[in-house]
Amino acid sequence: MYHVRKIKDSLMNKFHSMVGIFNILIVILIFTFIFLNSLAFFKNYPLSKFFIGTEWISLSEKYGILPLLVGSFWVTLIALAISIPISIIMTIYITEFADKRSKKILKIIIETMSALPSVVLGNLGLYILSGVVKNIFHLNSGLNALTGGIMLSFMAIPTIISLSDDALSSLDKSYREASLALGANRLETVFKILLPTAFPGIFAGIMLGFGRIIGETMAVLMITGNSPLIAASPLSPIRTLTATIAAEMGEVVQGSLHYHALFAIALVLFAISFFTNSIADKYIRKSRKLIGK
Repeated sequence: MYHVRKIKDSLMNKFHSMVGIFNILIVILIFTFIFLNSLAFFKNYPLSKFFIGTEWISLSEKYGILPLLVGSFWVTLIALAISIPISIIMTIYITEFADKRSKKILKIIIETMSALPSVVLGNLGLYILSGVVKNIFHLNSGLNALTGGIMLSFMAIPTIISLSDDALSSLDKSYREASLALGANRLETVFKILLPTAFPGIFAGIMLGFGRIIGETMAVLMITGNSPLIAASPLSPIRTLTATIAAEMGEVVQGSLHYHALFAIALVLFAISFFTNSIADKYIRKSRKLIGK
């Protein structure tokens, strides 16, 4: 019986190793495909014009991604400004103050939010939120960076709450007990002891939430105005990096400069995602070391 179990464990370990290697190979192949197509673009288009160019006009072969970077910046900034405080407050309530019934209900709501398709949130933003933004700020159109940022915050909140909740829940009880024994109240314990101690895990959640926001496509394509111009304020229509690929890839001529320009955008997004996930992984490892796991 022992030998049979040992053989099963060995086979499962080999299977998991093969799956891991297969996933790594897929990522390498994806990166290689994107890189080679991007290289074909940079051979025919100046690197400086691509990154600091202020116009994205494919018909005129102007491929400056600065307006797209600015659009992505506005949407991400607004989404993080909304999602981070809401997520941390909700995490503190769920972890430290809510009773079992409230915890269960809130976690069901959060899981439901994370399962919502982006096209559903895009429709809500298009037909409901955009009208509210338009009327409040007296605009010609409610399709702008603010509307996009608000809707994207709902996508980041479940990710940030989930990892922040894990970080706080994993802390040893001695942190709470020692703080309370020294005379601190529950709020002081949370803000002066627990949050600083759990910061690596919370920051990892924020970085993964950032990755969720920067990689979103459908919602921003529907509700941000789809305008590749440099936006001076969050009330201006914008277009993000991801929305540009989604809007133009379906009609582009394969092998053209425009086609390769879209792959250059994809390479930029790949680099941002890789950098973000690397930072998140670093802080997740730091958080695990802190709690002794």
